[in-house]
Amino acid sequence: MSSSWWSSAAVTHGLMALFAMGSWVSVNSLWVELPVVVNVLPEGWNLPAYLSVLIAFGNLGPIAVTVTHHCAPGRLNERLVIHCIQLLAVVASAFLAIFWSHTVVIAGEQRSLPFLLFTFVLSLVCCTSNVTFLPFMFRYPPQYIRTFFIGQGLSALFPCIVALGQGVNKLECKMVNDTVQPEYLKENFPAENFFWFLFVMLTVSALSFLALTRRQTQPPSAEPPQESDGTAVKDGEETERLHNGGTPASEDQVQLEEQQPPGQTFWTPRNIYLLALLAVSNALSNGVLPSIQSFSCLPYGNMTFHLSVVLGNIANPLACFLAMFVVLRSSSGLGFLSVAGLVFASYLMALAARSPCPPLLGSPAGVALAVISWIVFIGLFSYLKVVIGTLLHEAGHAALLWCGISIQAGSLVGALTMFPLVNIYHVFSRARECVDDCTKQR
Repeated sequence: MSSSWWSSAAVTHGLMALFAMGSWVSVNSLWVELPVVVNVLPEGWNLPAYLSVLIAFGNLGPIAVTVTHHCAPGRLNERLVIHCIQLLAVVASAFLAIFWSHTVVIAGEQRSLPFLLFTFVLSLVCCTSNVTFLPFMFRYPPQYIRTFFIGQGLSALFPCIVALGQGVNKLECKMVNDTVQPEYLKENFPAENFFWFLFVMLTVSALSFLALTRRQTQPPSAEPPQESDGTAVKDGEETERLHNGGTPASEDQVQLEEQQPPGQTFWTPRNIYLLALLAVSNALSNGVLPSIQSFSCLPYGNMTFHLSVVLGNIANPLACFLAMFVVLRSSSGLGFLSVAGLVFASYLMALAARSPCPPLLGSPAGVALAVISWIVFIGLFSYLKVVIGTLLHEAGHAALLWCGISIQAGSLVGALTMFPLVNIYHVFSRARECVDDCTKQR
C-alpha cells in the first residue's frame, strides 16, 4: 500500500508541475524570442513596448474572474474556465507559429497584426491563469502547491534553454571601415520552430490538467505513510484539511467553501502582511528587475547576461523544490528574506543605473557579483512566493484567489512603473556591443 501510494503521489506531482508549466510559458517564450522576431517584423525594437502594453491589457481576464467571484460566489466553474483558456492558448500558439511573420497594411503602413493579436490572446491566458490555477489548487493538499510553483519556474527555464540552443543574440565583432561593428549570427532554427515548441508545451500542460481531473482519487483509507525521521509535517497541515489521504477535494466541497460568507478571520494582520509581501516580491521579480536585466548585465558582456538568465531561471525551480522540505512560517523570518532580496535587488538596480559603466567593469569580480546577485535575488523571492502560497492555502479557497490577485497586481504595478522609465524617458543607458564606452573612466 505504501509503494502504491508513493507512486500515485509521484504521478500527481509530475502532472501538477506540467500543468503549472503552462501558466506563464507563453509570455516567457515571447520575451526570449523577441531578438529574433524584431529583425523580421516592421515594428522592429518597438515590439517590446507593444508586448508590455498587451500584457497589461491581458489583465482584463483576471478582472473578469475576480468580479465573477465577488458577484456570484461559487457560480464560477474553475475547471471549465481552465479548460477553456488552455484550449485558447493551444489554438493561439498554433496560429502564431503559422502566421507570426504575416503583415497587413494599416493606415498606409505595414503592421504585424497577426503577431500582435495572438500575443494579446496568449497574454490574456497567462494573466488569467494566476486567478484560476491557484484557486484550483485548493482541491489538493498544501505540498502540491509547492510542486505547482516548481512548474511555474519551468515555464521560464524551458523557453530560455531552447532559445540558447537556437543561438539567440549571438554576435561577432568585425572591423568595417576602420570601426568595430557587431554582426549577429544566423539562428540555428527559425522563429516558427520555436513557436511550434511553445505549442507543444501548452498542449502538454493542457493534457496534464485533463489527466489530473480524470485521475481517480485515493480512498480515504489510503493514507500516506508517516514520516519517521523527524520531518513529519507540522501541526497536521498536510492531512487534516479538506483532504483525506492526500487526495483532491471534491467539486461540491470546494463550491461549498466558496459559497460560504467570507470569514472575518481571513483579513487578519498576518494574512494582509503575507499578501503585501507577495505583491512586493512579484512586483520586483516579475516587473521591475526583468525590465533592467540587460542594463545590469550586458556591460559585462553577453556571457554575463546569458549566465544570469539561465542560472537565475534554474534557481527558480530549485528554490521551489527546497520549499517542498523546508517551510519558513515565521513572519519575521519571511520579512528577513524579503529584506535580503531587496538588498540584492538594490545592487542590480544600481548596476543598471550606472550602465554602461557599472562598478568593477572589466574585472571577474564584477561579473561574478552580477551573476550571483541575480541567482540569489530570484532564488529568495521564488522561495518566498512558494512559502506564502503554502501558508495562504491553509486559509481557504478565497485566500488562494487573493494570492493570485496579489501576484498579478504586483507584477502589473512593477511592469507599468518601469515601462515609462525604460521606454519613454530612457533613464537607463544600454551598453553598445563591441564598443568600450568606459575606457576613460577605468
